[in-house]
Amino acid sequence: MIQARGLARTFPTKHGEVAAVRGVDLDVAPGEIVGFLGPNGAGKTTTLRMLTTLLAPTAGTATVAGHDLRADPAGVRRRIGYVAQTGGTDPATPVGEELELQARLYGVPGRAERIAKLCARLELDGLAARPSAALSGGQRRRLDIALGLVHRPPLVFLDEPTTGLDPQSRGNLWEHIRRLRDEDGTTVFLTTHYLDEADALCDRLLIIDRGRIVAEGTPDELKRRVSGDVVTLELGAGAERARAALEAHPAVREATADGGTVRLTVDNGDRELMGLVRALDAAGVELTSLRLARPTLDDVFLTVTGRSLREAA
Repeated sequence: MIQARGLARTFPTKHGEVAAVRGVDLDVAPGEIVGFLGPNGAGKTTTLRMLTTLLAPTAGTATVAGHDLRADPAGVRRRIGYVAQTGGTDPATPVGEELELQARLYGVPGRAERIAKLCARLELDGLAARPSAALSGGQRRRLDIALGLVHRPPLVFLDEPTTGLDPQSRGNLWEHIRRLRDEDGTTVFLTTHYLDEADALCDRLLIIDRGRIVAEGTPDELKRRVSGDVVTLELGAGAERARAALEAHPAVREATADGGTVRLTVDNGDRELMGLVRALDAAGVELTSLRLARPTLDDVFLTVTGRSLREAA
């Protein structure tokens, strides 16, 4: 659905050119929900604006929704939906008029039926006469998404779709986004600063920093690949003996002992726990308690960029 190679963008300044995006390669398959993460100034917004034809690339090539980004930007625009972080509605215009205008601009056949179906899907029934200024935050975001979907695009870009929403509205919107993929087969490319959102929603993540993609994979793959799991063992005695025995285990990346506690960094910790316990038994060490902690996406982000995404947000 998206294929980009060497996508780059520079901006002229009085001190010379500044490279905001430095040769991005990315692939998005049909029917995926892909999260695009990056700290402020990493090139995330510039990349998104290029993929949605709002900004011309300085270099590189891309095919978006079956159309060449450079040669046929109008074809790209016909095939994508774009929901900006700040929305695009007029506060004084009623919901029904907003949707009707968008459908007419795209030449959508059977406009009334399409609008009614979207309103039912996104819980906007009964709001046609209400101006968007009178909607709740969650209702406004659902209206923004309805406007981006009215022409049935196979690919939709969501820029920070749940920023400013309360937890209940965020969870509700997540369900609507999942239904786009599961029921309609829509490909979703979203940016977010919410790590729980990326973890819960996305099939795959792309992390950009300093204008380049520095990591990609499923949330679980990234957490295993970059950070490993942390296993904490509380022992009655023999912590140093336990550390030496466990350090030799092939899944253990690092082992440290402090008093009666041994901490391990382990690949696939949930699968290796029994093997670690057996190694302790073989070493004659009594185990008091054991804890397994999975790494978070912020651990991943900190490892690959040197910055916390929470701090970057």
